[in-house]
Amino acid sequence: MDEAKDRKGDAPSGPYYSLREIHPRRLGEPLALLAVSILLAFGLYVPLLKIEKMIFWENEYSVATGVFGLWGDGQFLLAAIVFFWSVAFPIAKLALLFWIWFGKMDPGQRERTLHRLETLGKWSMLDVYIVAVLIVAAKLGPVADVTPEYGIYVFGGAVVTSMLLTAHLQRLAHRGGEPPVPKAKVRAATTR
Repeated sequence: MDEAKDRKGDAPSGPYYSLREIHPRRLGEPLALLAVSILLAFGLYVPLLKIEKMIFWENEYSVATGVFGLWGDGQFLLAAIVFFWSVAFPIAKLALLFWIWFGKMDPGQRERTLHRLETLGKWSMLDVYIVAVLIVAAKLGPVADVTPEYGIYVFGGAVVTSMLLTAHLQRLAHRGGEPPVPKAKVRAATTR
């Protein structure tokens, strides 16, 4: 087996580079990662919807209060599912995206990780769909009035933006390449 191949034989071994090193002049990606992180943090805690029953009772729900409420009501499986797809998975996905941008890794591993994130990321839209179904279902009830709050847009924006950012980083990773050679090294190589 050729020594220039890694253990799977699909990519050459050698120095690994981060996407940041390969694309050093691109500032939009780290800023987008930071923006998505902020959107997600707010989206988890700001109210997604407000429920009013008659005139006497009103309550606002966020993703976090929804998970705690489900757990408190003994709906452990549903609380765990919502927690995983609404909280744990988006946070883990962002951590992986930061690692993919800043961490040095094998190009094949980077592409595989991004492909898996893109595939799984589509499931994170399930949260937004569940909230929309809850709003519609509650609107049909004669006793309760449910109104969406700005948190649904913040959380939905974080989910959609992270999906777009994952696809964008996947395209950059697919392009591949190596970091640009500093001018000092180019001059030293040409004067020899």
